[in-house]
Amino acid sequence: MTSDFRWSACCPRLTLDQVRDEDSRYEAVRSRDGRFDGVFFFAVETTGIYCRPSCPAVTPKRRNVRFFATAAAAQGSGFRACRRCRPDAVPGSAEWNVRADVVGRAMRLIADGVVDREGVAGLATRLGYSARQVQRQLTAELGAGPVALARAQRAHTARVLLQTTDLPITEIAFASGFASVRQFNDTIREVYAATPTEVRAAAPRDRSAPRDRSGHRTAPGTGIPLRLAHRGPYQAAAVFDQLAREAVPGVEEVTGTPGARTYRRTLRLPYGTALAAVRERTRAPRTGTGTRPGGWLDARLHLTDLRDLTTAVQRLRRLFDLDADPYAVDERLGADPRLAPLVAARPGLRSPGAVDPLEPAVRALTGTRGAQELVRRYGKVLDAPHGGLTHVFPEPAVLAEAEPSGPLGALAAALADGTVRLDAGADRHDAEEALLALPGMDPATVATLRVRALGDPDVAPPGADVPDSWRPWRSYAVQHLRVAGEPIP
Repeated sequence: MTSDFRWSACCPRLTLDQVRDEDSRYEAVRSRDGRFDGVFFFAVETTGIYCRPSCPAVTPKRRNVRFFATAAAAQGSGFRACRRCRPDAVPGSAEWNVRADVVGRAMRLIADGVVDREGVAGLATRLGYSARQVQRQLTAELGAGPVALARAQRAHTARVLLQTTDLPITEIAFASGFASVRQFNDTIREVYAATPTEVRAAAPRDRSAPRDRSGHRTAPGTGIPLRLAHRGPYQAAAVFDQLAREAVPGVEEVTGTPGARTYRRTLRLPYGTALAAVRERTRAPRTGTGTRPGGWLDARLHLTDLRDLTTAVQRLRRLFDLDADPYAVDERLGADPRLAPLVAARPGLRSPGAVDPLEPAVRALTGTRGAQELVRRYGKVLDAPHGGLTHVFPEPAVLAEAEPSGPLGALAAALADGTVRLDAGADRHDAEEALLALPGMDPATVATLRVRALGDPDVAPPGADVPDSWRPWRSYAVQHLRVAGEPIP
């Protein structure tokens, strides 16, 4: 194991399964264990503040601590976010990627902005449950319903815009998804114990952000700078290598030399389009105390409509697999004799996803060159090219009309009319059955789509003889073998 997995004698190592009870969670807080950032939150009754487990502040007494599954639950109980550890900026819980039940699916959809766009009724319809059932299940398990969870996400989006742009506060309120400026102001005060103006004034100065002659950030044309947080080690080189191999010209490009590359792409989003740039980071950022393992990828987003910020960020996170739990993955796979040396060589290896489920499907059916030709013929042309980026990937309905025959046409039509759903909240087993019912879709292609489009962490290639001990991380096991150039059993 790497040094990230070593504990001192006075602090026994905890696993994710062992922090289900509150005493074990307090031990994680006392040890400032960053592995659990985003897995749970703790609040201090004497201060009224909630934090991430790795918060560097003085550890509170056990009798004053309460634990919450989500930031929204802590906020709903009257606690405000710590200004020191910024608990709203942690990676998302890896549990939502693993779980295929209604709670996991709901959390993925809420993160994608469905509640803001379609309301609780729209969320419930996508899940196949009534709004009351969804409310009851989320509240019982997470301590907060869909409205509260979406509200916490809106507050985080608002803070990002306040601290990285000079947009008027009124514009930020609506861009973040709030229904009114009053609702926006009240939420910011409750969550951050500060007015929007005070939140903006507290922002660290970003010296790399372009500014006009008066010193103001030139937004929004120059884009929004972001730090896409992840937990634990992150094998950026392997991810950027894969993205470079698979890049569809016109929609994606990877520039620069290994270790300092930039992945750039266009995005089709609910309200408009975007250009995204993510920089490769080969070494983990220093955190100062050494108690918060993890880091981030630097990114910049250029949005035609700021209401798409939350959705764009979440889709980039899925593409780069930033909400994964490398500790749980490496611990399970590192116990296997065959995989142990591969895990030791590449701790924190990720399994990339997709920003648009149609893209990996088209690549699987036509190859990269075929996808490039479809983009050239049917993709939306950008108003102005940006380097090698000229188009947005075609919509399913456009492809279905333009290429009505063959497996591609059948898949595009099924995605367009909803017969097949590959969105963040799709039921993975239902999606697999629907895909296999389409002409030309074989089990190998469907397995690829379960990994890339649906983010399933536990997929083995059809016919592969992989041990059950690799569950629930078979997708990562296969990724280790592929990156190492070893055959899959």
